[in-house]
Amino acid sequence: MTGESLYPRLEPLLAQVQKPIQYVGGELNAQVKAWDDVAVHWALMYPDAYEVGLPNQGLMILYEVLNERPDALAERTYAVWPDLAALMRAHGVGQFTVDAHRAVRDFDVLGVSFATELGYTNLLEALDLAGIPLHAVDRDETHPVVVAGGHAAFNPEPIADFVDCAVLGDGEQAVGDVTDVVKAWKESGRPGGREELLARLARVDGVYVPRFHAVSYGPDGAIAAVTRTRDDVPARVGKRTVMDLDEWPYPKTPLVPLAESVHERMSVEIFRGCTRGCRFCQAGMITRPVRERTITGIGSMVDQGLRATGYEEVGLLSLSSADHSEIAQVAKELADRYEGTNTGLSLPSTRVDAFNVTLANELSRNGRRSGLTFAPEGGSERIRRVINKTVSKEDLVRTVTTAYANGWQQVKLYFMCGLPTETDEDVLEIAELAVEVIRAGREASGRKDIRCTVSIGGFVPKPHTPFQWAGQASAETIDHRLRVLRQAINADRRIGRSIGLRYHDGKPGVIEGLLSRGDRRVGRVIERVWREGGRFDGWSEHFSYERWVAAAAEELAPFGVDLDWFTTRERTQDEVLPWDHLDSGLDKEWLWDDWQEALSEEEVADCRWTPCYDCGVCPTMGTEIQIGPTGRSLLPLTVVGH
Repeated sequence: MTGESLYPRLEPLLAQVQKPIQYVGGELNAQVKAWDDVAVHWALMYPDAYEVGLPNQGLMILYEVLNERPDALAERTYAVWPDLAALMRAHGVGQFTVDAHRAVRDFDVLGVSFATELGYTNLLEALDLAGIPLHAVDRDETHPVVVAGGHAAFNPEPIADFVDCAVLGDGEQAVGDVTDVVKAWKESGRPGGREELLARLARVDGVYVPRFHAVSYGPDGAIAAVTRTRDDVPARVGKRTVMDLDEWPYPKTPLVPLAESVHERMSVEIFRGCTRGCRFCQAGMITRPVRERTITGIGSMVDQGLRATGYEEVGLLSLSSADHSEIAQVAKELADRYEGTNTGLSLPSTRVDAFNVTLANELSRNGRRSGLTFAPEGGSERIRRVINKTVSKEDLVRTVTTAYANGWQQVKLYFMCGLPTETDEDVLEIAELAVEVIRAGREASGRKDIRCTVSIGGFVPKPHTPFQWAGQASAETIDHRLRVLRQAINADRRIGRSIGLRYHDGKPGVIEGLLSRGDRRVGRVIERVWREGGRFDGWSEHFSYERWVAAAAEELAPFGVDLDWFTTRERTQDEVLPWDHLDSGLDKEWLWDDWQEALSEEEVADCRWTPCYDCGVCPTMGTEIQIGPTGRSLLPLTVVGH
C-alpha cells in the first residue's frame, strides 16, 4: 500500500544513531494530510542535514504553498547521516519524509532544492536509499518525477542524467503549474507513460527537461551545439519571476525545528532580487529585477510569524536588506511596535555605504545587540572596482569605527580570495584594513576589548555572471594567499590578537567550480565519487578532495578534458557554455561587456536609481523593478507581544 508510514520499522534504528530527533518530525506548524484525499503528492528535499535544511526559506515557502491546495500534499525529507543510512540499508528501510515517515518512492514528485552544488552526491544517496533508479532514463511511470530547483538549477547539466527536470527561477507559481500537469495526466489514465508526462512538463514556463535536449562536442572538447530533440518543447527555457511579493506572504506559519538548527530565528524576505551588479554574485544576477515587499506587507508577515512560532528574533532577509527603499522606516516602526517585548530584528549583513547607527540601534532596540557583519568582498580598492563592489577604505574604516564608538564590540568583515586579476598585494590589503579598523576602533571607543573577525571564502566563478568566463584560481594559489595574509595579520601581536581569521582551504572551492560550470560529462564524476563513498561534501569532515580529483581524472580522460579544463581555464567569447540554452534574462553580450569592464576596472551603477543599462531582464522577461516608497506606515498592534 502506498503512503503508509515507515516509522514502525524506522523507530528501532533511531536509538543507534547520533541526533535521532532530526528524524522524528512533529515540529510546530508541520502538516500531515491524508494520503488518499489528494491527487498529487510532493516530497520536498533539501539535500543536506536537517539542521541546515529546516530553516531554508525556499523549501518552507513551497511546503506551505502546496499544502494550501486541497488537491495536493507536500512533505519534507533531508539527507540522512551515514550512520542511519547504513542501518536503513541493512534493514530495508527506504528514504522517508519527516512529516509522516512515508516512503519517498511513493510520491509523485521529488522536488530537490540546491543552494550549493556540493549537495549533488546527497541527491544520489537519497535516490538510492529511496529505491529510485539513479538515471532518469531508467525510471518508469511508477517512479517520482525528480525535479531540481534553487540557484544551482540555472546550470543543472552536471546532474542532467539524474533529474527529470529543473525549474528555473521562482518556484511559488511553477510548483502549482507542475501539480496541475501531473494531476491531469494521472486523472486521464497516465497516457503515453513517463515520456508524455515529461513532454507536458517541458511545455510549462520555466521547466527544463534535459532528455529533450541533445549535446554535441567539438574536437577541442568544448560544446559544439545543444539541440532539442522534439519540436513541441522550447529550444530555450526562460526563468519564472514572481511579481508583487505582497500576494505571496509565505511562509505564513514558519516551521520551528525540534533539534538545534543553524538559524534560531524567524525570517521574513523583505525584497527579492538585486541590481547592485556585483560581478561575482550569481544570486544577484539571476534574481533580477528587484521586487520589494511593502512596509505593511512586511509588518503583517512579522506579526503573523511571531504569533505562529514564539521566536524572539526576526531576520529581515534579502540579498542586501539595507537597500530596501523604506528600511529606516521598517526598522523604526517594527521596533516601536514591539517595544518592551524582547523581539529583536536583524539584517544578515549590511552594506558599508548603507549602514548608519540609527538603523543599527533600531534593529537592536528590543532584542540583544549582536555583532555587525559587513561584506567589502575585495581587499583593495582596485579589486573592489573589478568586482563592482564600490566602497572606499576610508568609508569602511569610518563606518566600522562609528559602530565601535556607539557600543558595538564585535564586527565581522567578509572577503573573497581568488578573484579575477587578484594579486598577493590585493589580499594583503585585507590585513592592513583589519589592523586599521582595530586601531581606529580602540581610539574611538576608548576600549581595548573590541574584536574584528575577518572571514574569507574562496571565489568560485558561477554561470549567468560576468565572471562565467574567468579562470578560477587554483587551490594552491588560494592557500598561498591565505598563508601570507595570516602572517601579515599576526605580524603585530598587540593588534593581531584582536583580529580573528576564519577561512576554508582552497580545495572544496575547486570542486564547487567543477560542479557549477560543468556540463553533462561531469555527471560521471559525481556518480563515481558517490559510489566510492562521497556524501555531505559541504562538510569539511566528510569532504575528500583526493576522491574527487581521482574520479575526475578517470572519468573525464576519455573525453579529452580534465579538472583544470572546467576550473582554471579562461573561456573565450564565442564558446558555447553548458547553460546558454537556459535563460536567466541576462543578455550574453551584456554579460561579456561587463566582463570586459571588470578587466579594465570600470564600475557600473545600480539601475534601481539610474537609467536602465540594458542587461536584458526587464524587457525579455516581461518584468520590471518594483520599489517604494509606498507612503504607508505600520499601525500599532492592538495586542502587543505573543
